[in-house]
Amino acid sequence: MGRTAHLLATLVPLLLVAVALAAGTARAEPAAPLPLATRLAQALAVPHVDQHQTAALAVDLATGGVVFARNERLSLLPASNEKLAIAYAALSLLGPRYRFRTEVLGLGRLDETAGVWHGDLVLKGHGDPTLGAADLAGLAREVRSWGIRRVTGAVLADESDYDARRMGPGWKAAYFIGECAPLSALIADRGWDGAHTAVDPAPAASRAFRTALVAAGIAVQKRSRRVLVAPPTALPLGEDVSDPLVRIVREMGRDSDNFVAEMLLKELGATLGSGGTTAAGAVVVSGALADAGVPLTGVRIADGSGLSNLDRATAESLVAILLAGGADPAIRDAFLGSLAVAGVDGTLEHRLESLPARGRVIAKTGTTNRASALTGFVRGRYAFAVVHNGSPVSSYWARIAQDRFATALARAAG
Repeated sequence: MGRTAHLLATLVPLLLVAVALAAGTARAEPAAPLPLATRLAQALAVPHVDQHQTAALAVDLATGGVVFARNERLSLLPASNEKLAIAYAALSLLGPRYRFRTEVLGLGRLDETAGVWHGDLVLKGHGDPTLGAADLAGLAREVRSWGIRRVTGAVLADESDYDARRMGPGWKAAYFIGECAPLSALIADRGWDGAHTAVDPAPAASRAFRTALVAAGIAVQKRSRRVLVAPPTALPLGEDVSDPLVRIVREMGRDSDNFVAEMLLKELGATLGSGGTTAAGAVVVSGALADAGVPLTGVRIADGSGLSNLDRATAESLVAILLAGGADPAIRDAFLGSLAVAGVDGTLEHRLESLPARGRVIAKTGTTNRASALTGFVRGRYAFAVVHNGSPVSSYWARIAQDRFATALARAAG
C-alpha cells in the first residue's frame, strides 16, 4: 500500500467518527420551536382545501389577544356550528331551567258517577322535542286519575303553537326526515311509530296518545281524526314537562341534533318573538347575539341546525359566541357542557383522541358537503374557530387541518 492510500485508510474512519459525533451533538440540542402563529398556519396547509374559502381565528383567553387570524371576517357556511348561536340564545333568553310543556285538554264534560268523559280530548303540544311514549303514558295516567274510564269522542291534536312548515329554509329535499324529523309543536318520538316517520306528526302523536289511553284502561270510542286549535274554555286534564333546557341543549350540542336545534329556534320565536316560526326565531337569536356584542357583519341566521345553504357565519362571530357563553355565569356551565369533549364523547369521540388534545379540547363540529367547521376551547387557555367551505369541501382534509390546528393550540397551552 502507498503512503497516500495508507493515510486515507487511517483518516477516513476518524472523519466518519467525527461526523457521527457532530450529528449526535446536533440532535442533542433541539432547534427552537417555531412561533405559534407559524405552527397554526402549517396546520391549515392541507391539499384539496380552498385556502381562499378557509377562515380561522384563535384567541388567548388570558390576554384577550389574537394569536392567529386568517379571513376571520369572511362570510361562510357554518354547517352545524350554527347550533352555537341557538344554544347561546336559548340558554340566555329562556334559561337553563326552562321546560317544555305538553297538555291534555278536555272538550265536553265529565260524568263522575259513570266515569265517562262526554266529548273529545285534545293533546296540545308546546314544542317539546323530547316528547315520547313514556310521557304519553304518564299523561294517560293523569287522565285516569280523574276517574275517567271511557271517552265518548276522539283524541284530537293541537299543534298551533308553531307553524305547519316541516322543514327549514334553504334545505335540500333529502334533509327532510333524512337529516331532521318533521317540525311541529306536537310530535312524539320524532314522529316514529316503530315502522316509519310520519310526514304529518301531530295526528300521529294523537293516535299514539289514544293507544296510551287504552293501555291505561280508558276506552276511547272514536278514532283520532283531525287537528284543531283548542279553545281557551277547554278543561286541563293533564300536563307533562320536559327535562330542563340545560340537558336538552347538552344533547343537542354534543350529538349535533338537527331536530332539537330547529325546535328550539321555533320555540324562541313562539315565546319571545312574533310567533312559532323559523324566521321569528332567527330574529330573536340575532337580537341576542347583537346584545352580547357578537359582530354580525357577514352573519345570517336562516335555520337552527346549519343545514340551510342560506346560513352564514364568520370565524370572528363564532369565537365571539364562545366568549359570550363562557363569560355569562348564569349559563356558563350549561353552554360549555353542550360542547363535545375531544376523544371522549359526542361528535368528537373519535377525533383528537391523543394527548395533548384528548380531554382538553371541547368543541362544536360541523359537516355538510359544502362546509366543515370546528369551533371550541382549549380548556383554560384558547378559544378558536376553523371554517372550511367548498363545492364540495373535502371533509377528510378539512378535519385533518382542524384537528392539527386544535392540537397545536393544546400543545402550546402546555
